[in-house]
Amino acid sequence: MADLKKVSAGARKSAFLRWIYGNLTCFSQEHMQTFGYLAAMLPVVDELYDNDEDKVKYLSTYRTFFNTEPQIGTMVVGLTVGLEEARANGEPLDDDTINGIRAGLMGPLAGLGDSIIVGTFIPILLGIALGLSTGGSVLGPLFYIIVWNLAMYFGMKFAFDQGYELGGSAVEALVGPQSAALRDSIVMVGTMVIGAVAATWINITTALSFQFSADSGLVLQDTLDSIFPKFLNIFFVWLCWYLMTKRKMSPTVVMGLLVVVALVGVLLGFFDPGLSY
Repeated sequence: MADLKKVSAGARKSAFLRWIYGNLTCFSQEHMQTFGYLAAMLPVVDELYDNDEDKVKYLSTYRTFFNTEPQIGTMVVGLTVGLEEARANGEPLDDDTINGIRAGLMGPLAGLGDSIIVGTFIPILLGIALGLSTGGSVLGPLFYIIVWNLAMYFGMKFAFDQGYELGGSAVEALVGPQSAALRDSIVMVGTMVIGAVAATWINITTALSFQFSADSGLVLQDTLDSIFPKFLNIFFVWLCWYLMTKRKMSPTVVMGLLVVVALVGVLLGFFDPGLSY
């Protein structure tokens, strides 16, 4: 009986590093992360198969569309390394089966990753970094760069290894029906964090005032504070959310629009150009 084929530690490391540094390679709206995924599977397929025709045949499995959250989505890459190893050892796995698993996992893991990484972890790190940056300290950016890269590397390595070693069971707890409460809780925590960051770091005030007579006048900011403190803060946060989610504007367009609003506001006297927002 022939020895079972095994993906070496070196090939797995190469696949992992290729995914880390290349998951957005040749990114486009048509292919998204397809080519980065293809590059990650190259050392695995190259090691498992001896015939060049077989290498081309099985590598072509990974030309199909793929897009997920890169950090937690690393688990899918590790999983398919294990599936490819099983296929090379004669298991009845065809392209449709492997791509069906990839397609089935990339969406739920993207949602989970966006909630944990983008919606919770990164805002927390940025909040701490902003606090450390008070007064122009370099500790803030250094903290973020070091902590993010260490957490990203070792977190992705863990996800990759779990996908490879445990197969489909590694993601069952994350994407199965029982995970609904976990995902809802994560979304709630992420929403609270974003709200706290907005309340802490956004400070928009107006310089507009009206003088009715020598003895009476109205300072608009004082009036707003007496009725609804931080009203302008929440209004602009809501406006950005509305434009990006309901009007489908890109973040770049929204930022450009805010620059225009700030410029016009200063020219009209609504904002004070001497204030730092």
